[in-house]
Amino acid sequence: QVQLVESGGGLVQAGGSLRVSCAASGLTFSSVSMGWFRQAPGKEREFVAAITWTGGNTYYTDFVKGRFTISRDNAKNTVYLQMNSLKPEDTAVYYCAAAHFKNTLGLLKTPTNYNYWGQGTQVTVSS
Repeated sequence: QVQLVESGGGLVQAGGSLRVSCAASGLTFSSVSMGWFRQAPGKEREFVAAITWTGGNTYYTDFVKGRFTISRDNAKNTVYLQMNSLKPEDTAVYYCAAAHFKNTLGLLKTPTNYNYWGQGTQVTVSS
């Protein structure tokens, strides 16, 4: 059974930093691309960042470029999202997801292309 478990969310002031993690089990982690999405109340789930299975390629949506960094440790079956210079509009539930056989931005930015999802972790940025 595949499980993706996010952790590391919380409350932070604007301008602060958080690192969220996603631990995977039940799959061959080194063979899946991983993505981070977020969903704010009343809004659709949106793409944040993705990393291919080797870690050789990373993709970001424009509103987090230069502030967020996605990385992975295949030895620990974990993907990370380091979030710096946080803004109140970054407040959302952050979800990680795993995708088989997808390695381009066009595919990885689309939620329906992912095979597995975590339950999410709340990130709240106060002004």
